[in-house]
Amino acid sequence: MPYATLRFVHLGWRVIRLEATGSGPQPGDPNRYIGSELEGMEPRSYFLGPNVGKQAIALNLKEPEGQAALHRIIKELDADVFTCNTIPGRYESLGIDYETLSSVKPDIIWAGISAMGPKYPKTPGYDPVIQAMVGYMEVTGFEDGPPTLMGVPIIDLKAGDEVYANVMLALAEKAESGKGKRIDVSMLQAAASWLITLLPLIDLDCGPEEITRWGNAHRKFIPTNVYPTSDGYIYIALGSNVQWSRLTATPMFASLAADGRRDTAEARYREREDIYREIGEITSKHTRDKVAGVLAEVQVPHTGINNIRQVHQLEAIRSKMTETMLPTGKTVHLQPKGVDLPGTEDSFSPPPAYGQDTRSVLAEVGYSQAEIDGLADAGVVSCGKG
Repeated sequence: MPYATLRFVHLGWRVIRLEATGSGPQPGDPNRYIGSELEGMEPRSYFLGPNVGKQAIALNLKEPEGQAALHRIIKELDADVFTCNTIPGRYESLGIDYETLSSVKPDIIWAGISAMGPKYPKTPGYDPVIQAMVGYMEVTGFEDGPPTLMGVPIIDLKAGDEVYANVMLALAEKAESGKGKRIDVSMLQAAASWLITLLPLIDLDCGPEEITRWGNAHRKFIPTNVYPTSDGYIYIALGSNVQWSRLTATPMFASLAADGRRDTAEARYREREDIYREIGEITSKHTRDKVAGVLAEVQVPHTGINNIRQVHQLEAIRSKMTETMLPTGKTVHLQPKGVDLPGTEDSFSPPPAYGQDTRSVLAEVGYSQAEIDGLADAGVVSCGKG
C-alpha cells in the first residue's frame, strides 16, 4: 500500500497516511524504525523511499471518537479514495469497511489489500509468505539449491500496482456514473496472475523440469543464461532462431552451429546442457567487453551483471530519479517513477514524522485546538512523539 499511494503522490495527489496511536518509543508503523538512522529525522532509511511527499496522522480507530474523526476527515476533505492494508476481519470493528465509509461519502473509491481477499478475513499477508505459498520461491534459484526468495518484495509491489490500476479504472467509471466502488486486492491472486507461463502448463501435461527452478537460465529460450568471462559475468538473452543464426555466424561462436542441428528451439532445448557448457567454455577465454562487442555487432541482447551501486549510476536510471531533501540539506536520490509523467514534480518532501500532521488535519476539518488537546489526552489521537 505504501507503494500504491506513492504512485498517487507522483501524480500530484494529496496523500494522508493513517497510523495507529500507541505508547512506547516506537509507535505507529513498524517500518518507521527499520534501517539506519537519518540525521535530523525520526523515520529511518527503510521508510524513506515509499513515503516521501505524504502527510501522517495517528488515530485510535478502536475508539468511536477515532472513527468519527476519520469519517469527518473523509467527508470534509472530500476524499476521493480510501485505501487500507489490514486484515479484512478488522474492517468493520475499525469503522473502515466499504459500507461504513460509503455511507459517509457515497462516491468514495475504497481499496483494500489483504493476503487472500475478504473470504479469508483472518489471514495476514506478508510478501515472503505469499512468495512461498504461490510458488515463486519454487521457481527461483538453482535446480540443486533450495527454494529462494526474490530480492525485492515483488508481491507487495504487484498488489500496490493492482490498487493503482484499479483505482484509475474506478475513477474513469465514476466520471461517467458518479458512483464509488469497492476494490479488494488479494496478494495471492495478484501474484498468481503473473504465473502466466507456468500455471497453464499443468493441464498440458508438462514435464517436471518445466515448472521448477532453472537458476539464471530461461525455461524455453535456449541458451539464455549467465556465462563467465575472463573478468566477470555476462548475461546473454537469445530469444529466436534468427538471433541464434546471427550468433553462430560469428567466428567466436561458430562452433555452436553443429551443422544446423540446433537451428530450432526444440533442438536447442534438447541439447541445452551441452550448449550451456560450450558457450561457457568460449566466453571464459575472453574479456566481458570482447564478448559484448561480438554480441552487439550481431544484435544479440546482453548485459553485464550490475550491482545496485552501478544501477544507481546508470545514466538511463539516474536521469529519471526522483529526490527528496533531508533536514540536514542532504539530497537523496530516489527510485524513478514507473513512467514519465510530464508536468509533475520530481522532488518531494521527506517522509513525515509519526503523527506530524494530526493536529493540522484535524484543525482543517473543524476541530478546535481544545478539542484536539482533549482527544490527544484521551489517547484517541496522537500528535507526534512530543
